[in-house]
Amino acid sequence: MIKTDELENLVGRKADQIMYIMTLMENLKYQLTVGLEVHIELFTKTKMFCRCLNDPNEKRPNINICPVCTAQPGALPVINKEAVKQVLRVGTAIGAKLADFTEFDRKNYFYPDIPKGYQISQYEYPLVAGGILNDVAITRVHLEEDTAKSWHDDKTGKSFVDFNRSSLPLMELVTEAVIHDAKTAANFARELQLLMRYLGASEANMEQGQMRVEANISVSKDPSKLGTKTEVKNLNSFRSVERAIDYEFKRQVAALEAGEALVQETRGWDESKQKTFSQRKKESSHDYRYFPDPDLPKLFLGQEAEFADLTATLPELPWLRRARLTGDFGLKSEDVEMYVADRELGDYVEAIAFALGNDKTLVQLASNYLTSDLAATRKLKADLVFPSVASFADLIKLISTKDISSRSAKDILALILSEGGEPKVIAEAKGWLQVHDESAVATIVEAVITEFPAVFAEFAGGKEASLQFLIGQGMKKGKGAANPELLKKLFSDRAGKGK
Repeated sequence: MIKTDELENLVGRKADQIMYIMTLMENLKYQLTVGLEVHIELFTKTKMFCRCLNDPNEKRPNINICPVCTAQPGALPVINKEAVKQVLRVGTAIGAKLADFTEFDRKNYFYPDIPKGYQISQYEYPLVAGGILNDVAITRVHLEEDTAKSWHDDKTGKSFVDFNRSSLPLMELVTEAVIHDAKTAANFARELQLLMRYLGASEANMEQGQMRVEANISVSKDPSKLGTKTEVKNLNSFRSVERAIDYEFKRQVAALEAGEALVQETRGWDESKQKTFSQRKKESSHDYRYFPDPDLPKLFLGQEAEFADLTATLPELPWLRRARLTGDFGLKSEDVEMYVADRELGDYVEAIAFALGNDKTLVQLASNYLTSDLAATRKLKADLVFPSVASFADLIKLISTKDISSRSAKDILALILSEGGEPKVIAEAKGWLQVHDESAVATIVEAVITEFPAVFAEFAGGKEASLQFLIGQGMKKGKGAANPELLKKLFSDRAGKGK
């Protein structure tokens, strides 16, 4: 038991740590609740309501525009059927209910990047309702148009609007308020990005604005009640999602503990300062004065034959591939995540697995080299061409039969990646094929013992650590070609330790 004077001394020395612990304990009184709204630009040839090109990579301002997406008088929108299909495929993938009937609404608010004075969106009748992703319940998934892009030039003091992005098809997914920690929120966003990529619906690149996350955050001491909600908008990285939620939780707890009243508001995230900041009071849905868009037809989706069985259009989904790679080959979870996230690498490892007869031990060995040596080289060389499946499989077989050492295997792979060639040919040319002939290796052993008699005597006397030195010298004399297992056996035999 700690004595009183010792405790006082401890408190004196560790005051900051104790305050930190007390803060954590205070935070435990509060429950964090988060709901996410995620906007994702969809891959389609044309925009949502006009025939302009959907080209998010166009750098020249106001190139892909027309009277519709710039809201010229008399211009009428037309629904992009492919965009509707993409959202329905997302709904199918997450096990949601697809709408038989839907319509588009006008969401009324004024911003310079909204030329019509309203945004075409969906309110009462979304395309998708319910579903679950990464153990997070989904409220709805609907379709709307993106806004234009506005920016301010500090040098000239002028503001500009680029309408290239105006009316791009934008999917909005809304989760239930069931997330209770920042990491879960970030992981959900990662899984959604993977899903969109697997479906070919969007690259969902957050840095390029193709995927934008907004977090609705509240804290409460009563788990059955939600606190005052704040919305943190336009989070453009998974790290920002996690850090913004963590910061906002601490900010709200501190405010409540200080007796302050929280207000429902929209806040931004300052990446440089790692903190949120107030932007405006948060609007409610009735503030947008939603009403059905009279220029667009009602959609009776159940009557469309091409929407009847969308399950058949789905690829193997990320979570299914994750489970299969883990179950079939027993791969490490971090390796599996790499293969699921990088589909090219995932396809490559599966092709190698087939070439190796789906042998678990060999596939795991191959995975070690893929996720380390090949992946590291790929980071340095984006246009890296993978070795042929047959060549890589042959390399793994040479390792498994101990015809080459693991060290030689790394060198051979490096040469294949930089210059090409076949593993066995390279090994033969470099003298890296391991010698399995016992008489030849015995000659090397005797030479090592002659050169290092004292070390050998230590090993014979019971110092096992000396064996590694002897094996190392044997590998050196054999120029890496002597089989280390055979060296170990012969040294042990000479020391009288053989079986």
